[in-house]
Amino acid sequence: MKRRFDIRFLTRLDWYIIRKFLGTYFFSIALIITIAVVFDFNEKIDKLKDASAAEIAFRYYLNFIPYFANLFSPLFVFIAVIYFTSKLAENSEIIAMFSTGMSFKRMMIPYMISAALIAGLTLSLGSSIIPKANAKRISFETQYMNRKPRANGTSNIQLEVEEGIIAYMDRYEDYNKVGYRFSLDRFEGKQLMSHMTARTITYDTLNAERYHWIAKNYMIRDLSGDLETISQGTELDTVIHFEPADFLITYGQEETMTSPELKEYIQRQKNRGFGNIQDFEIEYHKRYAMSFASFILTIIGVSLSSRKRKGGMGLHLGIGIGLSFAYIMFQTLASSFAVSGVMSAFWAEWSPNIIFFFIALFLYIKAPK
Repeated sequence: MKRRFDIRFLTRLDWYIIRKFLGTYFFSIALIITIAVVFDFNEKIDKLKDASAAEIAFRYYLNFIPYFANLFSPLFVFIAVIYFTSKLAENSEIIAMFSTGMSFKRMMIPYMISAALIAGLTLSLGSSIIPKANAKRISFETQYMNRKPRANGTSNIQLEVEEGIIAYMDRYEDYNKVGYRFSLDRFEGKQLMSHMTARTITYDTLNAERYHWIAKNYMIRDLSGDLETISQGTELDTVIHFEPADFLITYGQEETMTSPELKEYIQRQKNRGFGNIQDFEIEYHKRYAMSFASFILTIIGVSLSSRKRKGGMGLHLGIGIGLSFAYIMFQTLASSFAVSGVMSAFWAEWSPNIIFFFIALFLYIKAPK
């Protein structure tokens, strides 16, 4: 009977590899992020002159660091694996492991455990913690760095509010929360049952009730067979189940939403027939794809650097960094295809993983056994 793997059976050597892997990973993150912060501060020092030191430190850089650390986590995984595995190979430690009867497959176990810990960490951070930090960072950038603010308005808005209920606005201005030439149609099947029009409709932000709108100069036509009832007035308080956030997209809005919020938003917009949600779908699938990439890049890194070569680890690092940037470049290129509608967001974010999985499989087969 095959025995299931239990963490209690990890040897001292396994814990040694895990400590080396995670230690090198977090050290490389700390080193590169420190350099990134210094360069970022020097580049933006003129724009930061109006902000206080506390705001710069706690409102911007405290939220800047986890965002960029998580963004380039696959690169850090790759560099960490190649660096310390090359050191093990250079010191003949891997040869010593194999001489004891350890297989290459068995040696991969502590690497995969480390990759799982990193993947879980990056997924949990990217799904719930970093979006909240991004909201503060983007707010700071909008205030002090002239980053593109929230959209001031939009035109020709049409969406399905609920099943069979279609809303339309000719124009919406966000600074005063007013929509112009509003109409609301209610259908049963293909039959029109009610048609409401209003010269203006205002989103009431002061009311505690969500989806509260005030229609002005309205007229409602209720249709029942051949009978038509018309009611009209100067002002009507009503609840319509949509809000400006459903059709006004803020620059970087998808980065400020947790994964459950993203999933709910995407599904709601699809049900309403709203098409401009590519950025939200890309962000949602990217969080899972980049976390899973830790496993693929770990296999590639170990397979490349576990063989002892003349000249040390320079060649391993060069190949590793080249593959890392190739992964990031391919992912960026695929994302642009998703934005333009050439491919779906799912395939755009997962296709780099699929391609690099086969590269990992090839290198794993060719790795020293």
